[in-house]
Amino acid sequence: MVKIENNLSSGNVLSKLVLFAIPFLLSNLVQSFYNVADMLIVGNFAGTGSMSGVNIGGQVTFILTNTVIGLCIGGTVLIGQYLGAGNRDALEKVTATLITVLLISSLVLTAVMLAVRIPVLRLIQTPEESFAESNIYLTVTLTGLVFIFGYNALAGILRGMGNSKHPFYFVLAASITNIVLDLLMVAVFHWGAFGAALATVISQAMSMILCIIYMVRNGFQFDFKLRSFRIYRKELGLIFRIGLPTCIQNSVTGLSFMFLTTIINIVGGVSASAAVGAVGKFNSFAFMPTQAISASIGAMAAQNIGAGHMDRAVLATKIGTVFSVIVTWLFFVFVQIFPARVLEIFGRDPQMISDGVTYLRSFAFDFLLIPFIFCINGFLIGGGHTMFTLITNMLSAVLLRIPVCYFLGVTLGWGLSGVGLGAPAASAGTLLVIVIYLFSGAWKFNAVK
Repeated sequence: MVKIENNLSSGNVLSKLVLFAIPFLLSNLVQSFYNVADMLIVGNFAGTGSMSGVNIGGQVTFILTNTVIGLCIGGTVLIGQYLGAGNRDALEKVTATLITVLLISSLVLTAVMLAVRIPVLRLIQTPEESFAESNIYLTVTLTGLVFIFGYNALAGILRGMGNSKHPFYFVLAASITNIVLDLLMVAVFHWGAFGAALATVISQAMSMILCIIYMVRNGFQFDFKLRSFRIYRKELGLIFRIGLPTCIQNSVTGLSFMFLTTIINIVGGVSASAAVGAVGKFNSFAFMPTQAISASIGAMAAQNIGAGHMDRAVLATKIGTVFSVIVTWLFFVFVQIFPARVLEIFGRDPQMISDGVTYLRSFAFDFLLIPFIFCINGFLIGGGHTMFTLITNMLSAVLLRIPVCYFLGVTLGWGLSGVGLGAPAASAGTLLVIVIYLFSGAWKFNAVK
């Protein structure tokens, strides 16, 4: 076995699930922490306008990042299943194809988005007070898109091979660098959103470079030399068949957040935008344990289904769901009791805190439903059922959430409270569809074959 691999298709299910999930959780925790560092440091040293700019500009980058993560899911599932089945030739071809496609995609998207960034910011009703800061944050992060794509692709490959430990080490080093650079560029040099964006790009570059060095030194099948960048037609088709639905799903999710940003700009302006950005950063922490368990379930499902052990994949899903419910429901109780404490971390502006409390208290009902959706979807993705997860995500992000947010927040005039209720309403509808799908029995078939 190659040194960087970890076989998840044998051994105790609980220990394998936990040992994979903990580094993934820590990795997401650290990565979110240095994303939050932008908001914290900008909010405390550069003001609400810059804080809003980081939030709005970051939403656009978020869409692009989620798009590549979605495509990586196709490669991750295939790598996990081929590893479980012992198919080394297919494993090597998938890896080369995924890395090559994402490199090309990052360069093309960078050029396109730099050309259309101004119309995009106008389209989402960016407030004039934060337009310049949104523009500069988006411009700088777009120039570093290749690093964002590169790290997520390589980390996804490692996790598909059962290795969640080393991506954590790389992102930890990048996080420390990001915080130091944030303090230097924002707090000392007073570069505002530009400094926060530059710190983020440099940190992402560090993550990718460390990942490459580790993989090359430990016998990884792709050596990153020019001759190794190849696209294999069959593997490309499989990556897109499995990954494209998740890619579209993540893009739609990002777009839904962009529409949500537009609605928030309509009902509240700069302080509401800053408040929702702060809540979003906190929510990224609250959902992290469930995301880690979902990723662990997905990796275990892929390897075990590839090896013909469906029972182990189902057991991992059940155990993970119970754990996720306990943790996420505790977060729900916390934000209902201490919502202002959460907002005060990001700034002391009274209006921002007031808006944030209103939004957080209604949005938090989503915490009660998300564990079930994430964990079941992790299992379904591991089995290659990404088309179904695309359908449920479209239902949640577009057909339910945005109309409900607009109806409650704008039409009925409930403001941020109504906008916040859109998330749990959408999740409730989505969970109902997932339960019906599980009773149908369609999940029992491996969609990769």
